[in-house]
Amino acid sequence: MTLGVHIVDVLTLPVDTLPTGQDTVLVDQIRLTAAGSAAGTAVDLAKLGADVVSMGAVGDDELGDFLIMLMTRHGVDVSRLARLADQTSASILPITSRGTRPSLHVPGANLSVVAEHVDGDALAAAQVIHLGGPDVTWALNDPAFFAKLSAARDAGAVVTMDLLSNLPDLLKGAAAFLPYVDFFLPNEEQALAMTDAATPAEAAASLLAEHGLKAVLVTLGGEGSLVATPEGSTVLPVLPVEVVDTTGCGDAYCAGFISGLLHDQDVLTAARWGTAAASLVAQGLGSDAGIVDLAGVRALVQSEERP
Repeated sequence: MTLGVHIVDVLTLPVDTLPTGQDTVLVDQIRLTAAGSAAGTAVDLAKLGADVVSMGAVGDDELGDFLIMLMTRHGVDVSRLARLADQTSASILPITSRGTRPSLHVPGANLSVVAEHVDGDALAAAQVIHLGGPDVTWALNDPAFFAKLSAARDAGAVVTMDLLSNLPDLLKGAAAFLPYVDFFLPNEEQALAMTDAATPAEAAASLLAEHGLKAVLVTLGGEGSLVATPEGSTVLPVLPVEVVDTTGCGDAYCAGFISGLLHDQDVLTAARWGTAAASLVAQGLGSDAGIVDLAGVRALVQSEERP
């Protein structure tokens, strides 16, 4: 299950100059994708063979209709996704030929997700609950939601958490969710901002010590990821692929990691699955590009393990 941020991404590449006046610039590709720390991860998980329910909110508008259609087409159960009298969250991402990705974004319905939108019975039935962007769905910082999450953990659910923003105030607020989380997957900037640490390793150690997490996995961009547990830490390098667009790589890493957990892999092996999933996404445009199925992810992991 994924719970949290749902976004429609409109992506195009390459965009190295903007047209002036009424001019037109021709591009190679335009895509619309399900994105955000819940929706993007949900689609990737479904492609990797998991049964996925996604909860959160979209607007009662055409973009919401499109997002529901797209997620359903990929096999995600969106029957518990709330429809609100608001705009569906969306981003426009002009990707440059260098792979950078400036964005235009409207938060929309994500800001209005509350505990009443969360089906406690569905939570309790989940093997893994992925909190995608609680720094943005900040209204879930509520005893009523934490009670539902605690009940799900008591029923055996494992909870993972990823973040969306790099805004210090939102990140500090997201720390309230960590006592209910088993595996935390921030990026480097987020981990440093939440702890005021000087290095990712120090940030991970601080988060582990303060919140009793089973592991902290800090994604480091082109430097790979730091996998930290109470027993020690390991840096996993990125895989040598040609990068087209990094949009959604964090969501793919989470999906690969969760898939590993669902297949009873240890933390480090599950992180390798996450690395492989992110590497596939980086080779195309958009949050689910390159991911076909779990066999493709596992084959990439195995190819890197061969001498």
